[in-house]
Amino acid sequence: MAAIPAPRDQWYVIHVRSGMENRVRDSMVRRIASEEMGDCVFEILLPTEKVAEVKKGKKTESVRKFFPGYIIANMHLLDEHNRLIDRTWYFVKETDGVLNFAGAKDHPIPMRPREVESLLSQVREREEGAKPKIAFSPGDQVRVADGPFESQTGIVEEIDPDRGILRVSVNIFGRSTPVELEYWQVEKA
Repeated sequence: MAAIPAPRDQWYVIHVRSGMENRVRDSMVRRIASEEMGDCVFEILLPTEKVAEVKKGKKTESVRKFFPGYIIANMHLLDEHNRLIDRTWYFVKETDGVLNFAGAKDHPIPMRPREVESLLSQVREREEGAKPKIAFSPGDQVRVADGPFESQTGIVEEIDPDRGILRVSVNIFGRSTPVELEYWQVEKA
């Protein structure tokens, strides 16, 4: 049996009713203050990412959950003898919309430190910028939806995901010419 992480190092995945993730998180955050649970429940996360796409020729950004049906909680739930702390257990279980802890029926298991580290780095990384909704591959045929080459079709030659840029070969004056476009400026043809 692995050692139980220190109280502030215990992270859990909580399965919630689909579509109620925001409501459950908001309810828990309010209840932490009103029920004075701040000494047991430290953080409630609903990991999301911004997604950029073009709709009707306009760039739009939306927010998408990257673990639909789950929230992540940092809380003191297990004591040093691997026993549940009733106060924290009932705080979670009595929250409307909570189904259960992921991975265990009766006895939750905290996430491993490397899983927590990976999750938190993903959360930080995805908060930084909008990711394109449609993934492109070299050789894909695309239509330019915005900019000076609007309505032209071309073939994706290169992809630079770090900069959000595609090099697309479009036909200009009868010649194939490579142009750099942002993801949101093109759509699949």
